Amino acid sequence: MSDSSSVAGTNVDGESPQLEPTVETDEATITDDAELERTLGLTGGLAIGIGTMIGAGIFVFPGLAAGQAGPAAAGSFAIGALVALLVALPTSELATAMPKSGGGYYYISRGLGTLAGTVVGLSLWFGLVFATAFYLVGFGYYAVDTLAELGVAVGDGLVIPLALLFGAGFTVLNVTGTENAAKLQNGIVALLLSILVVFLGYGGLDAMGLIGDPSAPEQFAPFGTMPILTTAALVFTSYLGFAQVATVAGEMKDPGRNLPLAMVGSVLIVGVLYVATIFVATSAFGSERLAEFGETAMVEVGRHYLGAAGAVAIVFGGLLATMSSANASILSTSRAIYAVSKDALLPRRASHINLRYGTPHVALGLAGGPILVLVATGRVELLAEVASFLHLVMYGLICVALLALRRNEPEWYDPDFRTPGYPVVPILGALASFALIGFMQRASQLIGIAIMLAAAGWYAYYARDVTLRGALQ
Repeated sequence: MSDSSSVAGTNVDGESPQLEPTVETDEATITDDAELERTLGLTGGLAIGIGTMIGAGIFVFPGLAAGQAGPAAAGSFAIGALVALLVALPTSELATAMPKSGGGYYYISRGLGTLAGTVVGLSLWFGLVFATAFYLVGFGYYAVDTLAELGVAVGDGLVIPLALLFGAGFTVLNVTGTENAAKLQNGIVALLLSILVVFLGYGGLDAMGLIGDPSAPEQFAPFGTMPILTTAALVFTSYLGFAQVATVAGEMKDPGRNLPLAMVGSVLIVGVLYVATIFVATSAFGSERLAEFGETAMVEVGRHYLGAAGAVAIVFGGLLATMSSANASILSTSRAIYAVSKDALLPRRASHINLRYGTPHVALGLAGGPILVLVATGRVELLAEVASFLHLVMYGLICVALLALRRNEPEWYDPDFRTPGYPVVPILGALASFALIGFMQRASQLIGIAIMLAAAGWYAYYARDVTLRGALQ
């Protein structure tokens, strides 16, 4: 077994992993590159988790999910939340032991070795690319609806051009500095939550018949049990953001307490919002009608409950949410590429930092380019499921990495938080993650497997001699 400071081997270009010794104190996490002050509390961690997750589950999926599972789509979102919770606890333990950029990739490469790390690192890159493309297409639909609410009818033909334009814009924004992107993100999240609290509060009272006219009850699961599981696999994209909290472990005060609370808390809060949204939406129209409205069904739900003002509020909220998710995902994609490159699994130039802006501009280009190609396809459900597939593989392997590290317990492994219910929780987390993949459509599974095989092929060609620091042998 190699300890946490050992490194061996080079890639085809003769590059070896860059060592980054870390010193942990109560006030900061200190590395060769930077000193990260511990300024984030529980509220800050919750804001990151909620901000990266809120969006697709509320503004893009209700029409698609109700069409597949009826009102039982609420159960699909609940299943997604349960899987996310089972993974959040093991991820919290690993993050407090290894507070590094790269998140799941870093934990898996150190727990399961270089091959698993390469496959997950490159799959995470493409998983985030597919997710970002999905968010941008959703943004395009909301942008067209916004114009329609303003009296400018342009038709769906403008969806993809608008998505491409803003995808390029967000990439440029992130190149000019993460501070700019972070300010945009925080403002969007605060405004978005305000809109949702008002809308779901009023819609919930109406749906329960406490105000307005009572709605006719609909059979809970009109299509049976299987569509609930296939819909859970589709909508899991809505929960991809919770692990982003782990990437700021080095900047969090009292991480042993605040990190797991932020990850679990953000999943619970967002899960409740998703379930409430499906309840309110299906109470307004019924599943069949909701499915006809498609990606922007929530605009009609807003109009049903609050008239023109409700429609405008949802259109504006949908724009904010899809912008927030796309912006956060582009930043996350570049971080994943940066971490893999620093470990010599991609050419070192991929982690070059722009001297003017201090951002990984090459990594951002490697994120933005493929995103724009996928946006052009406009295949909303396929983009969402491939993103879910690749993330679920990572989440399952995070749980396996925890089991491997606990079994071997290397000297350097000293987490501030230990997963309760070990080993049952990580075993269930791994099984649930892998099982959910089985309910996806065949095209999504084949594309996901092809990406993983290509990543394994890249490892065999480029980085098979690299041994990562801290990896168990």
